[in-house]
Amino acid sequence: MKLGAILMASGAGRRFGGNKLLREVEGIPLYRRAMNALAGAGLDRVAVCSPYTEILSAGENCGFLPLFNAGAAEGISASIRLGMTAMEGMDGVLFAVCDQPFLTTNSIIHLLNSFQQSKTAICALSWQGQKGNPVVFPADLFGELSALAGDTGGGAVIRRHPDRLVLVEAFSPKELSDVDKPEDLHA
Repeated sequence: MKLGAILMASGAGRRFGGNKLLREVEGIPLYRRAMNALAGAGLDRVAVCSPYTEILSAGENCGFLPLFNAGAAEGISASIRLGMTAMEGMDGVLFAVCDQPFLTTNSIIHLLNSFQQSKTAICALSWQGQKGNPVVFPADLFGELSALAGDTGGGAVIRRHPDRLVLVEAFSPKELSDVDKPEDLHA
């Protein structure tokens, strides 16, 4: 089974007050922490979607396919559509965000293993029944993902197929914590 991943690194950080992806947690920028977590997960193909050249260059140096997101202002669907153009031939694609600084490679591997056992489920990392990110989608839903528009993400596809959602418990609740505002960095 071939598995790919798309790291979505296009957000403008409006709620944060600027580009949060460059902010450091424990001395490492948020985008780099996400790349590091994905890099060791044994994925067959990894891509990063971003309008920021610093992030694309770092991704390329880490083995990610850099995809320049000229449509980032449209919203999350632009990253999804762009990323999907690089996922041909994959049996499943994991979507990850950069603002979960404590996401671990072990939880990503656990999520991927759960997906490989089910093959047709939508597998989402969770904590005590609460869905979070990343999420892995099977190939038969790639068309729906590629058809998303505006500031609409994979949640719209999940809502159309709730019976296919499988929650996969993370190893710690901290892994699902995301950074939306500067004070979240100190929580």
